[in-house]
Amino acid sequence: MTQTMEQQMDWMNDAYSQALIKINRLNEKIGASFPHVCLDGNYNCEDASFWTSGFWGGLLWLAYRETKEEALRETAELIEQKLNVPLQQFYDIHHDVGFMYLPTSVINYQLSGNEESRRMGLIAASHLAGRFNLSGQFIRAWTDRVDPNSTGWAIIDCLMNLPLLFWASKEENDPRFKQIAVAHANTVLKQFVRDDWTVPHIVSFNPETGEKIENLGGQGLGPDSAWSRGQAWAIYGFAIAARETGDQAYVTASKNIANYFLSHLPEDKVPYWDFRTADKDKHVRDSTAAACTASGLIELSKLIEDETEASFYYESAIAILKGLYDNYADFSDGQDAILTKGTVSYPVNRHVNVPIIYGDYYFLEALVKLRGQQGLF
Repeated sequence: MTQTMEQQMDWMNDAYSQALIKINRLNEKIGASFPHVCLDGNYNCEDASFWTSGFWGGLLWLAYRETKEEALRETAELIEQKLNVPLQQFYDIHHDVGFMYLPTSVINYQLSGNEESRRMGLIAASHLAGRFNLSGQFIRAWTDRVDPNSTGWAIIDCLMNLPLLFWASKEENDPRFKQIAVAHANTVLKQFVRDDWTVPHIVSFNPETGEKIENLGGQGLGPDSAWSRGQAWAIYGFAIAARETGDQAYVTASKNIANYFLSHLPEDKVPYWDFRTADKDKHVRDSTAAACTASGLIELSKLIEDETEASFYYESAIAILKGLYDNYADFSDGQDAILTKGTVSYPVNRHVNVPIIYGDYYFLEALVKLRGQQGLF
Protein backbone atom coordinates (compact mmCIF):
# COMPACT_ATOMS: atom_id res chain seq x y z
CA MET A 1 0.00 0.00 0.00
CA THR A 2 1.34 3.41 -0.91
CA GLN A 3 2.11 5.64 2.05
CA THR A 4 -0.03 8.73 2.47
CA MET A 5 1.72 12.09 2.30
CA GLU A 6 1.07 12.57 6.02
CA GLN A 7 2.75 9.26 6.85
CA GLN A 8 5.72 10.19 4.67
CA MET A 9 6.08 13.54 6.38
CA ASP A 10 6.00 11.88 9.83
CA TRP A 11 9.05 9.72 9.27
CA MET A 12 10.87 12.33 7.17
CA ASN A 13 10.45 14.95 9.85
CA ASP A 14 11.50 12.48 12.52
CA ALA A 15 14.61 11.47 10.56
CA TYR A 16 15.53 15.10 9.95
CA SER A 17 15.01 16.30 13.51
CA GLN A 18 16.81 13.31 15.04
CA ALA A 19 19.72 13.77 12.63
CA LEU A 20 20.08 17.40 13.70
CA ILE A 21 20.03 16.39 17.37
CA LYS A 22 22.72 13.79 16.77
CA ILE A 23 24.91 16.23 14.83
CA ASN A 24 24.77 18.67 17.73
CA ARG A 25 25.73 15.92 20.15
CA LEU A 26 28.58 14.78 17.91
CA ASN A 27 29.82 18.34 17.55
CA GLU A 28 30.31 18.50 21.31
CA LYS A 29 32.19 15.21 21.22
CA ILE A 30 34.51 15.37 18.20
CA GLY A 31 34.64 19.07 17.31
CA ALA A 32 36.89 20.14 14.43
CA SER A 33 38.08 16.70 13.34
CA PHE A 34 37.97 14.56 10.21
CA PRO A 35 35.86 11.44 10.84
CA HIS A 36 35.71 8.69 8.26
CA VAL A 37 34.47 5.40 9.73
CA CYS A 38 32.75 4.59 13.01
CA LEU A 39 34.49 1.74 14.84
CA ASP A 40 33.22 0.38 18.15
CA GLY A 41 30.71 3.20 18.25
CA ASN A 42 33.24 5.99 17.80
CA TYR A 43 34.19 7.91 14.68
CA ASN A 44 37.90 7.80 13.90
CA CYS A 45 39.88 10.85 12.80
CA GLU A 46 41.82 11.01 9.53
CA ASP A 47 44.38 13.55 8.37
CA ALA A 48 43.07 16.79 6.86
CA SER A 49 44.30 15.69 3.43
CA PHE A 50 42.15 12.53 3.43
CA TRP A 51 39.44 12.56 0.77
CA THR A 52 36.52 12.42 3.22
CA SER A 53 37.69 15.44 5.23
CA GLY A 54 34.91 17.71 3.98
CA PHE A 55 31.88 15.63 4.89
CA TRP A 56 31.72 16.37 8.62
CA GLY A 57 32.03 20.06 7.83
CA GLY A 58 29.26 19.62 5.27
CA LEU A 59 26.98 18.05 7.88
CA LEU A 60 27.66 20.97 10.19
CA TRP A 61 26.84 23.53 7.49
CA LEU A 62 23.63 21.70 6.51
CA ALA A 63 22.56 21.72 10.15
CA TYR A 64 23.66 25.33 10.72
CA ARG A 65 21.75 26.54 7.68
CA GLU A 66 18.58 25.24 9.32
CA THR A 67 19.18 25.98 13.00
CA LYS A 68 21.63 28.93 12.98
CA GLU A 69 23.31 27.26 15.95
CA GLU A 70 26.57 29.20 16.30
CA ALA A 71 28.51 26.28 17.78
CA LEU A 72 28.03 24.38 14.51
CA ARG A 73 29.29 27.28 12.41
CA GLU A 74 32.30 27.80 14.67
CA THR A 75 33.35 24.16 14.35
CA ALA A 76 32.80 24.19 10.59
CA GLU A 77 35.04 27.23 10.24
CA LEU A 78 37.76 25.59 12.35
CA ILE A 79 37.59 22.57 10.04
CA GLU A 80 37.98 24.88 7.06
CA GLN A 81 41.05 26.50 8.61
CA LYS A 82 42.64 23.06 9.04
CA LEU A 83 41.80 22.21 5.42
CA ASN A 84 43.85 25.20 4.31
CA VAL A 85 47.01 23.36 5.36
CA PRO A 86 46.97 20.51 2.78
CA LEU A 87 45.71 22.95 0.15
CA GLN A 88 48.82 25.09 0.59
CA GLN A 89 51.21 22.17 1.04
CA PHE A 90 50.06 20.78 -2.33
CA TYR A 91 51.81 17.39 -2.30
CA ASP A 92 49.04 15.44 -0.57
CA ILE A 93 46.18 17.05 -2.52
CA HIS A 94 44.40 14.87 -5.08
CA HIS A 95 41.37 14.73 -7.37
CA ASP A 96 38.87 14.71 -4.48
CA VAL A 97 39.12 18.41 -3.73
CA GLY A 98 35.44 18.76 -4.68
CA PHE A 99 34.47 16.41 -1.86
CA MET A 100 36.73 18.41 0.45
CA TYR A 101 36.03 22.05 -0.38
CA LEU A 102 32.48 22.20 -1.79
CA PRO A 103 30.87 21.31 1.56
CA THR A 104 33.28 23.53 3.52
CA SER A 105 34.81 26.57 1.81
CA VAL A 106 32.32 27.03 -1.03
CA ILE A 107 29.23 26.77 1.17
CA ASN A 108 30.80 29.10 3.76
CA TYR A 109 31.41 31.67 1.04
CA GLN A 110 27.88 31.29 -0.30
CA LEU A 111 26.36 31.75 3.16
CA SER A 112 28.66 34.42 4.58
CA GLY A 113 30.52 36.04 1.70
CA ASN A 114 33.81 35.12 3.37
CA GLU A 115 36.50 36.11 0.87
CA GLU A 116 39.09 33.69 2.27
CA SER A 117 36.64 30.82 1.75
CA ARG A 118 36.14 31.93 -1.85
CA ARG A 119 39.91 32.00 -2.37
CA MET A 120 40.29 28.47 -0.98
CA GLY A 121 37.52 27.18 -3.23
CA LEU A 122 39.14 28.74 -6.30
CA ILE A 123 42.59 27.35 -5.41
CA ALA A 124 41.05 23.89 -5.04
CA ALA A 125 39.27 24.26 -8.40
CA SER A 126 42.52 25.36 -10.05
CA HIS A 127 44.27 22.31 -8.64
CA LEU A 128 41.53 20.04 -9.99
CA ALA A 129 41.73 21.70 -13.40
CA GLY A 130 45.51 21.24 -13.33
CA ARG A 131 45.04 17.46 -13.15
CA PHE A 132 43.42 17.37 -16.59
CA ASN A 133 45.10 15.05 -19.10
CA LEU A 134 44.75 16.75 -22.47
CA SER A 135 45.43 13.67 -24.60
CA GLY A 136 42.89 11.48 -22.82
CA GLN A 137 40.43 14.26 -21.92
CA PHE A 138 40.15 13.10 -18.31
CA ILE A 139 41.04 14.29 -14.82
CA ARG A 140 43.70 12.10 -13.33
CA ALA A 141 42.90 10.24 -10.12
CA TRP A 142 45.14 10.04 -7.04
CA THR A 143 48.91 10.61 -7.07
CA ASP A 144 52.08 8.55 -7.37
CA ARG A 145 52.22 8.59 -3.57
CA VAL A 146 49.00 6.58 -3.53
CA ASP A 147 49.85 4.35 -6.49
CA PRO A 148 52.88 4.86 -8.77
CA ASN A 149 50.96 3.19 -11.62
CA SER A 150 48.00 5.59 -11.49
CA THR A 151 49.27 8.31 -13.86
CA GLY A 152 46.71 7.32 -16.50
CA TRP A 153 43.85 6.44 -14.18
CA ALA A 154 40.45 8.10 -14.05
CA ILE A 155 37.73 7.00 -11.61
CA ILE A 156 33.95 7.24 -11.57
CA ASP A 157 34.02 9.09 -8.22
CA CYS A 158 35.48 12.16 -9.91
CA LEU A 159 32.14 13.04 -11.51
CA MET A 160 31.20 14.27 -8.04
CA ASN A 161 34.14 16.69 -7.99
CA LEU A 162 33.06 18.44 -11.19
CA PRO A 163 30.60 20.83 -9.50
CA LEU A 164 33.65 22.58 -8.02
CA LEU A 165 34.75 23.39 -11.57
CA PHE A 166 31.26 24.48 -12.62
CA TRP A 167 31.12 26.78 -9.58
CA ALA A 168 34.55 28.27 -10.28
CA SER A 169 33.65 28.88 -13.91
CA LYS A 170 30.60 30.91 -12.92
CA GLU A 171 32.39 32.63 -10.05
CA GLU A 172 35.28 33.82 -12.21
CA ASN A 173 33.31 34.15 -15.45
CA ASP A 174 35.96 31.87 -16.96
CA PRO A 175 34.81 29.07 -19.30
CA ARG A 176 38.03 27.06 -18.90
CA PHE A 177 36.85 25.37 -15.71
CA LYS A 178 33.53 24.36 -17.26
CA GLN A 179 35.25 23.17 -20.43
CA ILE A 180 37.42 20.78 -18.41
CA ALA A 181 34.41 19.53 -16.44
CA VAL A 182 32.45 18.87 -19.64
CA ALA A 183 35.42 17.17 -21.31
CA HIS A 184 35.86 14.83 -18.35
CA ALA A 185 32.12 14.07 -18.17
CA ASN A 186 32.09 13.27 -21.89
CA THR A 187 35.03 10.91 -21.45
CA VAL A 188 33.19 9.13 -18.65
CA LEU A 189 30.13 8.90 -20.90
CA LYS A 190 32.20 7.39 -23.71
CA GLN A 191 34.75 5.25 -21.87
CA PHE A 192 33.05 4.21 -18.59
CA VAL A 193 29.39 3.65 -19.38
CA ARG A 194 28.71 0.15 -20.71
CA ASP A 195 25.88 -1.08 -22.91
CA ASP A 196 23.97 -2.34 -19.84
CA TRP A 197 24.29 1.11 -18.17
CA THR A 198 26.77 0.07 -15.51
CA VAL A 199 30.19 1.60 -14.85
CA PRO A 200 33.52 0.30 -13.52
CA HIS A 201 35.37 2.01 -10.70
CA ILE A 202 38.58 2.74 -12.64
CA VAL A 203 39.51 3.17 -16.29
CA SER A 204 43.19 3.05 -17.19
CA PHE A 205 44.46 5.18 -20.09
CA ASN A 206 47.84 5.57 -21.70
CA PRO A 207 48.80 8.90 -20.10
CA GLU A 208 50.87 9.95 -23.13
CA THR A 209 48.50 9.11 -25.98
CA GLY A 210 45.19 9.14 -24.07
CA GLU A 211 44.20 5.75 -25.50
CA LYS A 212 42.03 3.61 -23.24
CA ILE A 213 43.83 0.51 -21.99
CA GLU A 214 41.34 -1.31 -19.75
CA ASN A 215 38.77 -1.22 -16.99
CA LEU A 216 39.96 -2.00 -13.46
CA GLY A 217 37.90 -3.36 -10.59
CA GLY A 218 39.13 -1.00 -7.88
CA GLN A 219 36.75 -1.25 -4.96
CA GLY A 220 34.32 -3.31 -7.03
CA LEU A 221 34.23 -7.06 -7.55
CA GLY A 222 36.18 -6.83 -10.80
CA PRO A 223 36.61 -4.94 -14.09
CA ASP A 224 33.19 -6.05 -15.34
CA SER A 225 31.27 -5.74 -12.08
CA ALA A 226 28.78 -3.15 -10.86
CA TRP A 227 30.16 -1.69 -7.63
CA SER A 228 27.12 -0.10 -6.06
CA ARG A 229 28.74 3.11 -4.84
CA GLY A 230 30.28 3.59 -8.27
CA GLN A 231 26.81 3.47 -9.80
CA ALA A 232 25.68 5.99 -7.18
CA TRP A 233 28.49 8.43 -8.08
CA ALA A 234 27.49 8.09 -11.74
CA ILE A 235 23.77 8.71 -11.12
CA TYR A 236 24.41 11.82 -9.05
CA GLY A 237 27.40 13.04 -11.04
CA PHE A 238 25.67 12.90 -14.43
CA ALA A 239 22.64 14.64 -12.93
CA ILE A 240 24.90 17.47 -11.79
CA ALA A 241 26.54 17.69 -15.22
CA ALA A 242 23.08 17.92 -16.79
CA ARG A 243 21.98 20.55 -14.30
CA GLU A 244 25.01 22.71 -15.10
CA THR A 245 25.02 22.27 -18.88
CA GLY A 246 21.52 21.33 -19.99
CA ASP A 247 22.97 18.43 -21.99
CA GLN A 248 20.29 15.73 -22.30
CA ALA A 249 22.92 13.03 -22.87
CA TYR A 250 23.81 13.33 -19.21
CA VAL A 251 20.15 13.09 -18.19
CA THR A 252 19.82 9.92 -20.28
CA ALA A 253 22.90 8.40 -18.66
CA SER A 254 21.77 9.28 -15.14
CA LYS A 255 18.29 7.84 -15.76
CA ASN A 256 19.49 4.58 -17.25
CA ILE A 257 22.16 3.97 -14.62
CA ALA A 258 19.49 4.73 -12.02
CA ASN A 259 17.14 2.24 -13.67
CA TYR A 260 19.79 -0.46 -13.36
CA PHE A 261 20.44 0.48 -9.74
CA LEU A 262 16.76 0.53 -8.76
CA SER A 263 15.89 -2.71 -10.57
CA HIS A 264 18.64 -4.61 -8.75
CA LEU A 265 17.93 -3.45 -5.19
CA PRO A 266 17.00 -5.98 -2.51
CA GLU A 267 13.72 -5.59 -0.67
CA ASP A 268 15.03 -3.16 1.95
CA LYS A 269 16.26 -0.76 -0.78
CA VAL A 270 19.92 -0.81 0.32
CA PRO A 271 22.28 -2.36 -2.23
CA TYR A 272 24.85 -5.07 -1.85
CA TRP A 273 28.39 -3.72 -2.00
CA ASP A 274 28.48 -4.88 -5.64
CA PHE A 275 25.38 -5.79 -7.62
CA ARG A 276 27.21 -8.77 -9.16
CA THR A 277 28.53 -10.18 -5.93
CA ALA A 278 28.19 -13.87 -5.11
CA ASP A 279 25.25 -14.96 -2.96
CA LYS A 280 27.62 -15.79 -0.09
CA ASP A 281 28.71 -12.15 0.06
CA LYS A 282 25.30 -10.52 -0.12
CA HIS A 283 25.40 -9.85 3.61
CA VAL A 284 27.84 -7.05 2.75
CA ARG A 285 25.81 -3.90 2.12
CA ASP A 286 26.61 -0.30 1.34
CA SER A 287 24.22 2.17 2.92
CA THR A 288 26.40 5.01 1.59
CA ALA A 289 25.53 4.01 -1.98
CA ALA A 290 21.84 4.12 -1.07
CA ALA A 291 22.08 7.56 0.55
CA CYS A 292 24.12 9.04 -2.31
CA THR A 293 21.73 7.61 -4.90
CA ALA A 294 18.71 9.02 -3.07
CA SER A 295 20.20 12.51 -3.12
CA GLY A 296 21.14 12.09 -6.78
CA LEU A 297 17.66 10.86 -7.74
CA ILE A 298 16.08 13.96 -6.23
CA GLU A 299 18.47 16.05 -8.33
CA LEU A 300 17.63 13.99 -11.41
CA SER A 301 13.88 14.34 -10.90
CA LYS A 302 14.18 18.12 -11.18
CA LEU A 303 15.63 17.79 -14.69
CA ILE A 304 12.84 15.71 -16.22
CA GLU A 305 9.91 17.47 -17.86
CA ASP A 306 7.54 14.51 -17.93
CA GLU A 307 5.74 14.60 -14.58
CA THR A 308 5.14 10.86 -14.37
CA GLU A 309 8.77 10.05 -15.08
CA ALA A 310 10.05 12.74 -12.72
CA SER A 311 7.76 11.43 -10.00
CA PHE A 312 9.13 7.89 -10.46
CA TYR A 313 12.68 9.00 -9.58
CA TYR A 314 11.53 11.29 -6.79
CA GLU A 315 9.41 8.56 -5.18
CA SER A 316 12.26 6.07 -5.65
CA ALA A 317 14.50 8.40 -3.65
CA ILE A 318 11.89 8.53 -0.88
CA ALA A 319 11.61 4.73 -0.86
CA ILE A 320 15.37 4.38 -0.46
CA LEU A 321 15.45 6.93 2.36
CA LYS A 322 12.57 5.13 4.07
CA GLY A 323 14.49 1.86 3.81
CA LEU A 324 17.49 3.53 5.41
CA TYR A 325 15.35 5.08 8.13
CA ASP A 326 13.59 1.81 8.96
CA ASN A 327 16.55 -0.57 8.83
CA TYR A 328 19.88 1.26 8.96
CA ALA A 329 19.48 4.49 10.94
CA ASP A 330 20.67 4.73 14.54
CA PHE A 331 19.76 7.96 16.33
CA SER A 332 20.77 6.71 19.78
CA ASP A 333 23.78 7.64 21.90
CA GLY A 334 25.18 4.16 21.29
CA GLN A 335 27.33 5.23 18.36
CA ASP A 336 28.50 8.44 16.73
CA ALA A 337 27.16 7.70 13.24
CA ILE A 338 23.63 7.86 11.89
CA LEU A 339 23.69 5.13 9.22
CA THR A 340 24.99 1.60 9.79
CA LYS A 341 26.43 -0.88 7.29
CA GLY A 342 28.48 1.09 4.85
CA THR A 343 31.40 -0.59 3.09
CA VAL A 344 34.63 1.06 1.99
CA SER A 345 36.32 -1.79 0.10
CA TYR A 346 35.24 -5.39 0.40
CA PRO A 347 37.93 -6.78 -1.95
CA VAL A 348 40.63 -5.80 0.56
CA ASN A 349 38.37 -6.29 3.61
CA ARG A 350 38.62 -2.61 4.55
CA HIS A 351 35.83 -1.26 6.74
CA VAL A 352 33.04 -3.70 5.87
CA ASN A 353 29.48 -3.15 7.14
CA VAL A 354 30.43 -0.17 9.28
CA PRO A 355 29.08 3.39 9.50
CA ILE A 356 30.83 5.87 7.17
CA ILE A 357 30.70 9.67 7.32
CA TYR A 358 29.63 10.23 3.72
CA GLY A 359 26.65 7.95 4.27
CA ASP A 360 25.52 10.29 7.03
CA TYR A 361 26.20 13.31 4.84
CA TYR A 362 24.19 12.17 1.82
CA PHE A 363 21.36 10.92 4.04
CA LEU A 364 20.94 14.38 5.56
CA GLU A 365 21.50 16.13 2.24
CA ALA A 366 18.69 14.11 0.68
CA LEU A 367 16.36 14.92 3.58
CA VAL A 368 17.26 18.59 3.20
CA LYS A 369 16.32 18.44 -0.49
CA LEU A 370 12.96 16.92 0.36
CA ARG A 371 12.39 20.03 2.48
CA GLY A 372 12.95 22.24 -0.55
CA GLN A 373 16.53 23.33 0.09
CA GLN A 374 19.62 22.83 -2.09
CA GLY A 375 22.37 20.32 -1.50
CA LEU A 376 26.01 21.34 -1.39
CA PHE A 377 27.15 19.60 -4.61
